[in-house]
Amino acid sequence: MPEGPTSNAEANYWTQMPLFPVFIKLAGRPCLVVGAGAIGESKIGSLLGAGAKVRVVSLSATNLVREWVAAGRISWLQKPFEPQDLDDMLLVVAAVPAGDLTASIFTEARERGVLCNAVDDPEHCDFYYPAVVKRGDFQIAISTGGHSPALAQRLRQELEQQFGSDYELWLHALGLTRKALFAVSMDPEARKRQLHEAASRDAHERFRAQRRKPKALSQEPGKVYLVGAGPGDPELLTLKALRLLGTADVVLHDDLVLAEVLELVSPNACVLSVGKRHGEQHISQDGINAMLVDHARAGRTVVRLKGGDVSFFGRANEEVDALRAAGVQFDIVPGVTAVSGAAAAAGISLTDRRTTSAVVVVTAQTCKGNARPDWRAIADIGATMAVYMPGDRYELIANELLAAGLDARTPCRIVSRASQPDESLVETTVGALASQERLPAPAVLIIGDVARKSEDRRRKGNTEFRIQNTE
Repeated sequence: MPEGPTSNAEANYWTQMPLFPVFIKLAGRPCLVVGAGAIGESKIGSLLGAGAKVRVVSLSATNLVREWVAAGRISWLQKPFEPQDLDDMLLVVAAVPAGDLTASIFTEARERGVLCNAVDDPEHCDFYYPAVVKRGDFQIAISTGGHSPALAQRLRQELEQQFGSDYELWLHALGLTRKALFAVSMDPEARKRQLHEAASRDAHERFRAQRRKPKALSQEPGKVYLVGAGPGDPELLTLKALRLLGTADVVLHDDLVLAEVLELVSPNACVLSVGKRHGEQHISQDGINAMLVDHARAGRTVVRLKGGDVSFFGRANEEVDALRAAGVQFDIVPGVTAVSGAAAAAGISLTDRRTTSAVVVVTAQTCKGNARPDWRAIADIGATMAVYMPGDRYELIANELLAAGLDARTPCRIVSRASQPDESLVETTVGALASQERLPAPAVLIIGDVARKSEDRRRKGNTEFRIQNTE
């Protein structure tokens, strides 16, 4: 431990160091921005990029901020700032000219324990926005404590030249190496040596050389593959999907794709989650479409990885339309559907030549303006009904089914996270469905004669698997 300062300069360092360097997770945390002009727009965008729940207070707003409001990405109170706007906030950014307002925001924030940043007003700041070099999860933040933002910007520009875009891909490869080394039993010192060797300058140079070779041989345009990842179990991937994951340059995946599947991606590939989290999509569909087009035009092989099958309740058509409009080549690689995985997990067939010759697949999350499923028409043809994404709508679905004339004794099966380690299964009936608690997503509800009860217990692999009965 340091014994204490040995000079005046060192004493000043120990007693006056004003900032604590830290990276904060803001996903889902409430943050306030006062002001929605050009500067406020920038601050709002950076908070959205970190997944924050952003509220804006301002009399006016830029066009982009208004677009974010219309898309439901932020909330906007079109009024002057009031102290109560700070209630329940983690932090506030005063993106307004320095003066009495920023001083007031700072004072009120301090009284409530809310961290404050006043743009271009260091005296009224609890924290500063650093100059950042960002390569995916690799980040370097530079701060001068508000003394010289110009110096911070110059250093950022120099570091951006030193740490190129390949660091994002290399860091991903290092993460996979680390996970693999900790997954096996080995001497801790030997593991430490391998981790440091993997992160060495020589290892980075080898990685860069490996990345340069393929592209130096070909300037052909890239191609996009829309690939179904199946219901979860990596062993349910198709052979073509597995081959593409091992050769892709870029993989853009939905959030429901398991980590075990992503571990099959080439360590040289850039992997990015573009799916929804807790119902919120942090990258817009237009943004995803643009990424697919841009990467393909740069000559890269792109895999757009989606849970289940690409063509079931996703946005494959929107992506296909964007690729066609841009003149980008693409292929669609089907996967095992979620409903097939659910039926397999439940140990049933979706059709039965003795009773059921049709299957109708619907989603409980209807598009805006669209009517609910016509349950009566489905019931009239005696089809098995498979409902994707039932969420917590069991009571609504049950009431609609009963109103459509279905017998309350009609059997149902709810399969949650089919083929995954935490898979669960509930057997119930239409009459008892309303009292069913929500199961973890993704879930599929199967309704019809094929869902009649089986044994109370069945063996799954080498473990016992208990079926819940809600009646």
